[in-house]
Amino acid sequence: MDGPYRIALVIMFALAVSIGVYHRWQARKSGERFDRRAEGLLLAIVLRLAGLVTWVATLIYLIRPSAIAWASLPLADWLRWSGAILGLAGAGMMYWTLTNLGKNLTDTVSTRRDATLVTSGPYQFVRHPFYVAAALLFLGASLLSANGLIFAGGLTAMVLLVVRTSKEEQKLVEKFGDPYRAYMARTGRYLPRIGR
Repeated sequence: MDGPYRIALVIMFALAVSIGVYHRWQARKSGERFDRRAEGLLLAIVLRLAGLVTWVATLIYLIRPSAIAWASLPLADWLRWSGAILGLAGAGMMYWTLTNLGKNLTDTVSTRRDATLVTSGPYQFVRHPFYVAAALLFLGASLLSANGLIFAGGLTAMVLLVVRTSKEEQKLVEKFGDPYRAYMARTGRYLPRIGR
């Protein structure tokens, strides 16, 4: 019976989407346009397709799980419920991240003209907490749904975000110079540095 898992996933999905949409809407009020070519056309297209597949598969699972039952994974109840914990942690991390990032938020590797270097909140521990939040959300959705299609789409998107990170950091070094290099030296990309 998937009912309780689907309810938990709806809550997680609603939280993540409402947090993301609100903060992206706030950031877009500037009207600034970005050159997405810096990201690389192929990477940009494949990344967005992987994200779309993941979200659509999640919606199908929520609305009509039998349509993607062919991708079901045999997971223990405790493992599936751990997905709810990971997903809620991801939604919390997303809120904390986007609240601290503010109007610096973009959906590409390009930075805003008036961007500021954010090193507070989760950024004091890792340079890319948004990607950590996304990973927690994708993993949470995969475990709650026990669905390989959702897992494969999320994993593909996460791998592509990791690939894109070096381009993003190159742009941040171009924008902020030595202060960003110093920030890189004291913080990890996705996990906090121990002993620094």
